[in-house]
Amino acid sequence: MNVSVRMMTMKGRFMKIDTAKNVLGKPISRVDGILKVTGQARYAAEQHFDQKPLTGWLVSSDTAIGEITQLSTDKAENAEGVQAVLTYKNAGPLKPFSKPASESRFTQSRAVLNEPHIRHFGAPVALVIADTLEQARYAASLVEYTIDAETPDLLLSPEQATTVPDSLDGGFEADVESGNSDHDKKAVSIDVDYTTPSQISAAMEPHATIANFNGEKLTVYTSVQIIASAVEALAVTFELDTENIEVKSPFVGGGFGSKLGLHYDAVLACLGARYLKRPVKVVLSRRQVFYNSPHRGNSFQSMQLSCDSDGFLGDVQHESAMPKAKGYEFAEATGAGARVTYSAEHIKSTHRVKDADIPLIDSTRSPGDAIGSLAFESAIDELALKAGIDPLTFRIKNLPQVHPVSGKRFTTHRLGDCLQEGAQKFGWQHKPAPKKGKVIGHGVASAMRMNVLVPSAASISIESTGRLTVRSDMTDIGTGSYTILAQIAAGAFHTRVDKVDVQLGDSSLPTSCGSGGSFGAASTGSALMKACELLKQSLKKALEKKLLDSVGELALEGDTLVVYTRDTHTFSKLDTHKNPQRFLLSELIDESEFPLTEIGEVSEDDTSEDEQYSCGAHFVEVEVDTHTGEVRLKRQYGIFSAGKILNEKTASSQIKGGMVWGAGYALTEAIHHHDDSASFINPDFGEYHIAVNRDIADVSLDFLETPDYEASPIGAKGIGELGITGAGAAIANAIADATGVRVREFPITMDKVMEGLMSQRAAGS
Repeated sequence: MNVSVRMMTMKGRFMKIDTAKNVLGKPISRVDGILKVTGQARYAAEQHFDQKPLTGWLVSSDTAIGEITQLSTDKAENAEGVQAVLTYKNAGPLKPFSKPASESRFTQSRAVLNEPHIRHFGAPVALVIADTLEQARYAASLVEYTIDAETPDLLLSPEQATTVPDSLDGGFEADVESGNSDHDKKAVSIDVDYTTPSQISAAMEPHATIANFNGEKLTVYTSVQIIASAVEALAVTFELDTENIEVKSPFVGGGFGSKLGLHYDAVLACLGARYLKRPVKVVLSRRQVFYNSPHRGNSFQSMQLSCDSDGFLGDVQHESAMPKAKGYEFAEATGAGARVTYSAEHIKSTHRVKDADIPLIDSTRSPGDAIGSLAFESAIDELALKAGIDPLTFRIKNLPQVHPVSGKRFTTHRLGDCLQEGAQKFGWQHKPAPKKGKVIGHGVASAMRMNVLVPSAASISIESTGRLTVRSDMTDIGTGSYTILAQIAAGAFHTRVDKVDVQLGDSSLPTSCGSGGSFGAASTGSALMKACELLKQSLKKALEKKLLDSVGELALEGDTLVVYTRDTHTFSKLDTHKNPQRFLLSELIDESEFPLTEIGEVSEDDTSEDEQYSCGAHFVEVEVDTHTGEVRLKRQYGIFSAGKILNEKTASSQIKGGMVWGAGYALTEAIHHHDDSASFINPDFGEYHIAVNRDIADVSLDFLETPDYEASPIGAKGIGELGITGAGAAIANAIADATGVRVREFPITMDKVMEGLMSQRAAGS
């Protein structure tokens, strides 16, 4: 495909560069792939210091909330190999948890073992540090403690959530309302309640940290998504200068929101290193991850929707109630989709929370859009069917021309194209013949995901050999940051990707936005693009000394700079240009000036104030066994618009992963709570059911590529969380299409489907 891309120079001019022979956007395999499959990519727990790290193991609370009244560590301290047992009595000073209030949730103190108070079930009571994991784990079983327990607060019904959060994740207001309600006078209306359960991110790599104090210098290898805020959090927690803290996270085995900030593993490892003056490693077990890293809280979502006889929306009212972990300011924007996806005469969206004695709640595999879309897009289907209108037609009929609440224009908006082209490619409602005892259903759902550009920086250096090096503290959480940044640099200089080195995940490098919230690639990628343009300007100044007054595009061929004249406007003409001039880099620039380096930065000034959204449409085919209620996915198909696609292969992988998560949210995933103890019934993968290969069928997708230079200088928009938004609702809608059973309590398990089928049979008899 021949796509023309605009690249903005620092002077504000635009230059057309044809990317037919440009590596940017191509489905290039991961440049770090060989390191990973050969075991050379070292993750947080695999890093080396001069001394072998000691191993720390948590002693976890068996009570949700209370005060430690008795604590005995003598037996553990005398066990073989044990170097120390840290508790609130000897761990040392820390700034109190969640202080100061003026800091963000990612930079407030993450203190632990600093007081006898226990805030939630599974919280650390002690850290046992020993020579080996086996020794630490055994000794931890010897620690004896008693907790004076209190009755924990939980959110058990929506009426209990009465607090209006100060703000919602993503910067949304807690409550919005636009237009006027005429609900009772509309021809068709529904009033429905949906619930979603608590959920866990479940990254393949558990939370892990190795820390070492060397004099005043603290070095931390940890699995974290945002490096800069991790440095700030450690500085606040341990009351250190940021200059004395180095955080490194070169490879992250998944984060999905749970590693946006630092948590207990990092603080405990640092406590151990401070106490023993030796490197200490803390790796959470899978069960410990459930309690000692963030999870998603359960939600109650109530919706009142109405439309006229022609199917045009009148009312869209969405009320959300969720728990909030005490002392941790985070509330999800579950109503975000209801505010933006469709036009309506009246839109009202409210959020209420209740402080609860539970582990931290934070972003989990896409912010509130993931669970908000489960309920909202299912309810939209209900209204369409009650109105007697095809759900696809109903959605297209109600697409907005401007943002339904703010009234601002969208920089780009191709949801209608996604729905229409997606339906054609999927074969909407062209169902195969069912087998005996089976029924087939099709479902559709829309996806809208806010795009943001976050301040970010990256540098580019060139050696006299022509080799390029990209540097940023940006992290790669498995999404392909190394590859995409290498493509951007290679594309800017029309060279091969293997001529580019990329250094990431180190706090000594230029400060980026980090990874998360679907903002990483566009933000840091745009910063790198600016750095490349600055470096090209520096090279052009060197060429001016050669009395070249018509310097156009530059390309690298090894240690040679190939110079084209200004009248060569597209890269496709470079190959056929008859007389490009070639200069050895060492002839242009004095050897002492290498490496030549430039830093590029982006900020809010580089993006539009109008509404920016990525969008997509999900289509699903399911088969339901009418004798057992078993649901089998047959096909998942999605079509998405997210600006410029920087790498088709890595982008597709992210979207497919999100679609699989959507299947998990729809059919299998739920944390179940003990109401009396506020513990989890199923804090492991034996009972928390992640969707596996047996649960998933054919997953395919397409992109509608429309570079959006109002959203980011590089034209890309957020993509990471788009795949999960709406995916589960499309499955729920397909089940309802197949069976007539509408399950409003997620996940949709066999017993719930069977209960609906039995009710139908009873009513029919």
